[in-house]
Amino acid sequence: MAAKPSPLEVGTTAPDFEVTTFDGQDISLSALKGQKVVLYFYPKDSTPGCTKQACNLRDNLAELTDNGIAVIGVSPDDDASHEKFSTKHELTFPLLADPDRQIIDAYGVWGEKKNYGKTYMGLQRTTFLIDEDGVIQHVFKRPRTADHTAEILSKL
Repeated sequence: MAAKPSPLEVGTTAPDFEVTTFDGQDISLSALKGQKVVLYFYPKDSTPGCTKQACNLRDNLAELTDNGIAVIGVSPDDDASHEKFSTKHELTFPLLADPDRQIIDAYGVWGEKKNYGKTYMGLQRTTFLIDEDGVIQHVFKRPRTADHTAEILSKL
């Protein structure tokens, strides 16, 4: 079995990426230089914890935006899954499909997990708060899904 996930640390330059979303938006981290970014990695669309987290960010998006923060979600799900999830929950921030785990691996959030005594490989729910210069300012290794926005804002 592979090692446990080892997310990038505070002070590290966030790896750039360029992805086209299910609705045709071209998203890259470098294009967002000059503003803060919440890059949140979540295991799977339409699961209870992931839905709770996405809806918390959606419901508080204006407050995040008022603080100069762009929100981007990433999971290993494909574009069709993201489209269904985003439409159902009226998410207005981009969700990036990363089935080949290029972004996920670059940020170090894939690895060994345990659940109910079973060990398996998967994505560890992790959020990175990235500053205007593209440097990681905070890593939330176990974000509180129902109160994630408050966690993020407390680190500004």
